[in-house]
Amino acid sequence: MPESITSSLHDTVIEHYQEIDFYYKDEHMAMVSKPSGLLTVPGKGPDKADCLIARLQEQSPYAKIVHRLDMATSGILVIAYTPTAHRELSRQFQERETDKHYIAVINGNLGESSGEAEGSVDLPLIADWPNRPKQKVCFESGKPSKTLWKILEQKEDRTRVKLIPITGRSHQLRVHMLALGHPILGDNLYACEDALSKSDRLLLHAEQLKVTHPITGVEITAKASPEF
Repeated sequence: MPESITSSLHDTVIEHYQEIDFYYKDEHMAMVSKPSGLLTVPGKGPDKADCLIARLQEQSPYAKIVHRLDMATSGILVIAYTPTAHRELSRQFQERETDKHYIAVINGNLGESSGEAEGSVDLPLIADWPNRPKQKVCFESGKPSKTLWKILEQKEDRTRVKLIPITGRSHQLRVHMLALGHPILGDNLYACEDALSKSDRLLLHAEQLKVTHPITGVEITAKASPEF
């Protein structure tokens, strides 16, 4: 078994740059936390040029994105600094060798509606082309998509959950929670008016990510607790 670097990285910011917190960094890769409201990569048009990777490339010109988070989602991402690191980290995501989980606050009482403290959603997803960038459940042509969920805390009108995406489809967690009848609070694409009004941001955060270092083979786990 490879050595694992975990406890020293949990909620420990080693560097802060351009509103981006670093939880691990060496010449090959970094683990950073993206704030909500910042694009991961540039969008179309000059008004969408500011993004996580553009800011990081000011500091390290070769920095490349390995995976993405929605603009409204905050949390941990891994960044590659060399072509070798980028190839190997990308392979780990493609082969589903990484381990990650999210924290979300969803509308209503999931325990009452499900009767369980944990469970899964296994519903195929596809782009809702007339309503892009939205996604939708489609049993005919959707791609297999699975999410595990666990209740962490319940209040009268909301539930705090841990979400583990087994697959990595666009908007997967947001659509799967909607399919359960409990949209994520503050979700301006999928939430009903009641759920949207309960938060001024999407309450979805990539809390923890584990990858294998592309050069040393050491397992690295970074954790950044949500602000909500």
